[in-house]
Amino acid sequence: MRRELVGLAAMAIDNAFPPPLGLHIVVFLLVSFMVLTTNPQVLHGDGRNEAEWGMVEKKGNVFMVKNQPFYVNGFNTYWLMLLAVDQSTRVKVSEVFQQTSSAGLTVCRTWAFNDGGWRALQKSPSVYDEDVFKALDFVVSEAKKYKIRLILSLSNNWEAYGGKAQYVKWGKDAGLNLTSDDDFFSDSTVKEYYKAHVKAILTRVNAFTNITYKDDPTIFAWELMNEPRCQSDPSGDKLQAWIQEMAMHVKSIDPLHLLEIGTEGFYGPSTPERLQLNPNTFAGQVGTDFVRNHKALGIDFASTHIYPDVWLSHTVSESHILFAQAWMQGHIGDAEQKLGMPVIFGEFGVNSRDDSFNTTFRDTFIQTIYRTLLNSTKTGGSGAGSLLWQIFPEGVEYMDDGYAMVLSKSPSVSKMVSLQSWRLQNFNTRCAWKCRWGCRKRSPKNMFLENEELRDDD
Repeated sequence: MRRELVGLAAMAIDNAFPPPLGLHIVVFLLVSFMVLTTNPQVLHGDGRNEAEWGMVEKKGNVFMVKNQPFYVNGFNTYWLMLLAVDQSTRVKVSEVFQQTSSAGLTVCRTWAFNDGGWRALQKSPSVYDEDVFKALDFVVSEAKKYKIRLILSLSNNWEAYGGKAQYVKWGKDAGLNLTSDDDFFSDSTVKEYYKAHVKAILTRVNAFTNITYKDDPTIFAWELMNEPRCQSDPSGDKLQAWIQEMAMHVKSIDPLHLLEIGTEGFYGPSTPERLQLNPNTFAGQVGTDFVRNHKALGIDFASTHIYPDVWLSHTVSESHILFAQAWMQGHIGDAEQKLGMPVIFGEFGVNSRDDSFNTTFRDTFIQTIYRTLLNSTKTGGSGAGSLLWQIFPEGVEYMDDGYAMVLSKSPSVSKMVSLQSWRLQNFNTRCAWKCRWGCRKRSPKNMFLENEELRDDD
């Protein structure tokens, strides 16, 4: 029966590509059924088959789960913990996981911090609101229910939800002589505040699942900080030292989970020949250095964001598409050749408030990201996945920063997301079934002639 389904799926692909959307959905469902019936690691459930699901690992420049490749099609929804605090809005967490799971998305990036302020997780250094912590527990347990893995970011470069500014304020309140928010990266006391928060998150025992976070395969990876910058030191030395110190701290507590930094991906002084890829001169002076940063011991994969409508111009244009392609190709190449690790494009999107915004441009932009990643996948490159910024359920538009997309209201986006998920899932499972990843030792050309569904035409 299972082999017959494989044959039917292959015939559908080989005989009629590109198929209409209906056929894509049929084949996606067939593949999903085969995965569910042959791999207990992806069974939905309430705690059963925990061991079978397995941690995400890294082998060279590829993510792996139980010796199967794991290419990522995912999304961001940063506010999950915040809305999970209140029973009246907690259902929105379930809705977004249900809807994205139905579209085949497998990874969600969200905040595991809220420092000071309203509904703070960390009210002051090492002092936590248990109700908010239980809200984070719910987010993790609900992600597990829908078999969506999480990238949990541990702090913020920006003031939203506290971030490094709040840590520095706590230091000042304690009598420290701090003059800049960038003292977050160098002051010993402030660094201890951050380390204590990391330990509190990683060693938390989930109130819903009774699983310690550091042992939970629901968590794909830890992220040191959302978009770290240290403009007070353009050389990058201060931030590099912080990354190395904190990476070692995380790994001393949790050697199992993957770890990333959370950078935007700007090139710095260590690679002057790559500065031309930056969106502007300023980007090379914010203290980050893509290649150098990701050579820090303990960092498992590279991260970068894609925002030409912020970095270049708020008026959307073809130049944004060309920039995105060059930006991605540069980082994929460097991740493979200079770092030997996967790279995830952890945020990308188009702001609906941009000048000249239209849904056609947005769709073209998303399609560009997906196609560039598929081209990397075809050749066994380091392009390991992408995370849309951001996907919402209906009814929380008041949280929208201009980038939010509701799949039920954006049929073209929903179609692209589902198709990308189907292509990657089909490749992951077929590659594992046919050769248990031995295909990486075979000719990429031959392998991908057998995987016509990875073609990037529509």
